[in-house]
Amino acid sequence: MAYRQTPAVEARLQDNRSRILEAARTLVSEGGWKEAQVASVAAAAGIATGTVYRYFPSKAELFAEVLSAVSQREVDVLTEIAKSDGTAVVRLHSAVGTFVRRAMRNPRLAYALIAEPCDKEIDEARLTYRAAISEVVRSIIISGQSAEEMRSDVQPDIAASVIVGGFMEGLIGPLSPLSRQQHHATDIYRREVAILADQIARLACTSVAIPPATVR
Repeated sequence: MAYRQTPAVEARLQDNRSRILEAARTLVSEGGWKEAQVASVAAAAGIATGTVYRYFPSKAELFAEVLSAVSQREVDVLTEIAKSDGTAVVRLHSAVGTFVRRAMRNPRLAYALIAEPCDKEIDEARLTYRAAISEVVRSIIISGQSAEEMRSDVQPDIAASVIVGGFMEGLIGPLSPLSRQQHHATDIYRREVAILADQIARLACTSVAIPPATVR
């Protein structure tokens, strides 16, 4: 008879896995990919280092899953915005602005997700994440073109890639560990983030919106 895990064992295994992922995410938030070593993850999760490898065969696979899990939450948030009411331009502005504001809440983690040098497996997960974000933006552009709110002379996939590449590039400086901005969690910092989010979002919208003078 094949061995079947009891519900209690399955729950414990799932709990261990969740603790490992949460510990890994916290360490990346504090010091990026380089500072998050498997031994440190194990210590933070309260388990043996060897136990980590029972769930994740390598450090790269562990952190690729961390990136995927965090990134999927961002994709889900943007997808809800894309499906919301309002014009396409309003939804695009909201999507880009929301992404910027959420990134600036945890700049060290966002920098790791977007720009920090990393292992191949992590970078592949990053590219998958960017493609998913681009697809959300593409869907907004297509709806905007259908409603004659956005330019019809641009291909939605190209425009989406340019917009996503642009707002992620625009975040690299503000998110960088060398930036002084992230050390000021004050009202001034929040105002600066709001301005940053609005400006990046407006630039994204301008690239695809029909100029007011030519709106029918």
